[in-house]
Amino acid sequence: MLQSHKIKNELYQNLGKLFYAVAMADKHIHSVEIKKLKESIKEHWLTVDDVADEFGTDAAFQIEIVFDWLQGEEKEAGIYYEEFKDFFKEYKAKFTPRIRLLIWNTADAIASSFAGINKSELILLAKLRMLLQQ
Repeated sequence: MLQSHKIKNELYQNLGKLFYAVAMADKHIHSVEIKKLKESIKEHWLTVDDVADEFGTDAAFQIEIVFDWLQGEEKEAGIYYEEFKDFFKEYKAKFTPRIRLLIWNTADAIASSFAGINKSELILLAKLRMLLQQ
């Protein structure tokens, strides 16, 4: 696998961590948040590039795979946000304006999908907005 494809796969895996952190910010993941994530992947993320994972599947599905796997881990949302933040800072150049906008739109859609945005989600979204503006 080419180095650039490896980094793209890691990008999608880290997005799975970020979107899990957004959904888990209130300590519970709701089915509408999962549904919103899956809709966003199909409607927006699959068209970002033509990178495939090692199984030949569109790498954007790594977002959903990691998100699903993390649900079984049941760890604090903050841990995965920090992992995403570290990846973002290391590979900032990979985060084009289009990718940053898609990240924001997806995170906001997940947070808004269940009874609006609560305080914990609002705090996480504020941190994300500041990170994406760097």
